[in-house]
Amino acid sequence: MPQTRPYRVALNGYGRIGRCVLRALIERGAAAQFEVVAINDLADLASLEYLTRFDSTHGRFPGDVRIDGENLQINGKRITVLRQAAPEAIDWAALDIDLVLECSGAWHTRADGQRFLDAGAPAMLFSQPMASEADVDATVVYGVNHDCLSGHERLVSNASCTTNCGVPLLQVLDRTVGIEFVSITTIHSAMNDQPVIDAYHAEDLRRTRSAFQSVIPVATGLARGIERLLPELAGRIQAKAVRVPTVNVSCLDITLQSCTDTDAAEINHILRSAALDGPLQGLLAYTELPHASCDFNHDPHSAIVDASQTRVSGPRLVNLLAWFDNEWGFANRMLDVAGHFLDVRHTQSNTGK
Repeated sequence: MPQTRPYRVALNGYGRIGRCVLRALIERGAAAQFEVVAINDLADLASLEYLTRFDSTHGRFPGDVRIDGENLQINGKRITVLRQAAPEAIDWAALDIDLVLECSGAWHTRADGQRFLDAGAPAMLFSQPMASEADVDATVVYGVNHDCLSGHERLVSNASCTTNCGVPLLQVLDRTVGIEFVSITTIHSAMNDQPVIDAYHAEDLRRTRSAFQSVIPVATGLARGIERLLPELAGRIQAKAVRVPTVNVSCLDITLQSCTDTDAAEINHILRSAALDGPLQGLLAYTELPHASCDFNHDPHSAIVDASQTRVSGPRLVNLLAWFDNEWGFANRMLDVAGHFLDVRHTQSNTGK
């Protein structure tokens, strides 16, 4: 049975990803597919309205935003604003929603997700990797494994922005030239868990340092995240990450040992073909132009292969550079996964299969 009304969704957390998800919905013209009916965030209403209207990274909001009593109104539609720290403090069922998009990044275990479900949330899509595979019903990278969803899942993870960038590339290359080993360095823009000037950090001494004065090594779970999606590469991936003093757009520097002899021309041909045709069309992009990172601000692709930087040392040591907008690309993938997730849930509930 086809969808007869927009899916009703709630945003839990309205920071960088939450605001980008709502804005991407508007810019994609997806109002017939989704309706944001509620936002839960601890910030005051004036700040929520202001930060929706004005964004230093992505520019002014392309629509009308105003305060409506104790709520927000966007393009004439009222959005209920909630300010609760605990999931069970909200009657999610009373909102008559189809899905909670968890965009706070604060919840990482099945027990966390169960708190939302017990409070009436029908299903959840997390904007972060969960603590382990057992903590989620599925981890999805759109274009790679979204077809794994059956409609019975209730807790789904959208993985990470770096996983969404790296997994499609590695899957394509493993199926063509084969992959023996991989080492990845994430070069990531500064994030809001870093101070502008030196300040205390609860977990990481390096992240006590000013985000805009240093290149800062940080921990990453990228290797583990890739292994969840591409288990055939388990035990053969290493990853590290550094944060750099830019506000947006990141890249993966990928070095791999192929199973067969190759050269830069073949690697670029494989990736260009993948970008132009097949399941990665619209998700993977390809360029040979002399770009800088700011050229990809507000780019919706999961990954953009910079073919000018492809190198092959000897017959099998391959090095690649792939750009990605770590905010906008990821927010667009959340909408892709949310739409597919809800479609299969809708089909399953109407067929009983």
